[in-house]
Amino acid sequence: MLDSLQFEALRRLGLNQSILPLLPALSDQHPAAALVRVTEIHRDVLRLAGADGAMQGRIRPALLSAMRAHGQRLAVGDWVLAQPEGDSAWVCARIPPLSALSRRDPEGWLQPLVSNIDCALLVLGLDKDFNLARLDRYLVLTRSADVPAVVVLSKADLCVNLPDRLAEVRRHLAHSHAGLLDVVAVDSTSAESCSVLEPYMGLGQTLVLLGSSGAGKSTLTNTLSGQSEQLTGSVRLDDSRGRHTTTSRSLHRCTSGACIIDTPGLRSLTLDADANAVAQAFDDVQNLAQACRFRNCSHGDEPGCAVREGISAERLKSYEKLQREAQRGEMSYLERRERLAEWKRIVKGVQLKKRLRGRD
Repeated sequence: MLDSLQFEALRRLGLNQSILPLLPALSDQHPAAALVRVTEIHRDVLRLAGADGAMQGRIRPALLSAMRAHGQRLAVGDWVLAQPEGDSAWVCARIPPLSALSRRDPEGWLQPLVSNIDCALLVLGLDKDFNLARLDRYLVLTRSADVPAVVVLSKADLCVNLPDRLAEVRRHLAHSHAGLLDVVAVDSTSAESCSVLEPYMGLGQTLVLLGSSGAGKSTLTNTLSGQSEQLTGSVRLDDSRGRHTTTSRSLHRCTSGACIIDTPGLRSLTLDADANAVAQAFDDVQNLAQACRFRNCSHGDEPGCAVREGISAERLKSYEKLQREAQRGEMSYLERRERLAEWKRIVKGVQLKKRLRGRD
């Protein structure tokens, strides 16, 4: 078990009381191992941080095989037990994470992003990269993992119509309460951003920055941590997209006592969420639907649709698109093949009708 000095040192790495009940059983199996946190992953080499400082490590083959058998992989933010060996360490056990964010890769496999998160900062740049549909997608990601979120509008110093942009985002999410804590605007280079986000950055808290490349995540990480560890770069002039200056996830300590995980911009975010998880993230749609005139309202052309009247067209479009994605994800391989064949028949039928009209 941890003594008081070890616990206080690990608190600054994000350890909280909820982890402690999970330790005794694993500690008895590995009495010589120390509790450490995964701060970076580079292929099979891990960067670890514990009460005695930072070290490199590797995962023991037995643990790696056991995790693969259950479809699991380590992620930045995981707590593990590691046995020191010279200047490095062997990871011999993983503490089950209290929360985890993951997505589906292009082949459909589950890809862990980060673990043991207390709050997600969803960073949206107030430039040409401003995209409410992408924000809706990230909110489904955090809500499906029961991780509360704060929308952070970055580059506020470059926005000429900041009050209008703030009002637009708040109006877009006005009826949603699905784990959304606040909407704030910051200049990522200014120390004032620390005071704006201070309520979420207490001792023992872990936050993750999520957003597209060039949104200002690494700049904000440097400001909140009071260091300049993360490289930053310019964005393209045509669409304000970044050039992937950050290439891996990494955990950093902040002066407030919290930890923050910087992440690379995701080129695509295929959600690991079913239709029910999407519905929970769009609780505004579900609540307003109860007031629709028709019980089976599709929120399309029907009269008396409370959903169309209550939320923006962009928000409803996001909901419908993400529901379709979730439903496709729940289909079996054969069902997807049948759906594709059906669409091909429809397209061929439309093309045939056009050709016949052309002959007339």
